[in-house]
Amino acid sequence: MRARDLITDLPTVTPDTSIAAAARLLARQRLPGLIVVDEQGRPLSVLPGTQVLRLAVPDYCQEDPALARVVDEEHADRFLRSVAGRTVRDALPPRPRELPLTDPGATLLEVAALMARTRSPLVAVVDDGVLIGAVTLQALLERAVPA
Repeated sequence: MRARDLITDLPTVTPDTSIAAAARLLARQRLPGLIVVDEQGRPLSVLPGTQVLRLAVPDYCQEDPALARVVDEEHADRFLRSVAGRTVRDALPPRPRELPLTDPGATLLEVAALMARTRSPLVAVVDDGVLIGAVTLQALLERAVPA
C-alpha cells in the first residue's frame, strides 16, 4: 500500500483565505484540516481544524476549560463571530513547523510516521513539486486497521 492508493482530493486555501471560508470548508466537507498553498499551488502548511478553533476560543478558556462554563451562549457566539475578519495566515503558527509532505510512493508506515511526528491529521502528497492530493488520518486508519 502506497500513498498514491490513499490519496483524497481536498480543497486548498491560501494564507489570505478568510477563516470563515476555511471553517465552512472544514465543516461542510467534514475535513480534518486543509492544505495551505502559495500562489503557484505549492503546499506551505497544513491547517488543522483545531487551529481555526484556537482563534475563536479565548486564551483564558484554552488555559482553563472550566472557565468556559461561565460564558453564556450569547457571549460564546460573539467569540466565534470575532474571527470573521481574520485570515488563514492568522491561524498558522508563528514559526513554520515541519510540513507533512510526501511523494506518491511513500509506504503506509512512512505516511503514518510522518503524521505522528508532525501531529497532522493529513499529509500532502506531491509529485514533481505539484500537489496531487492528500492522505487523511481517516483514510490511513481505514486501510491500516482491519474492520
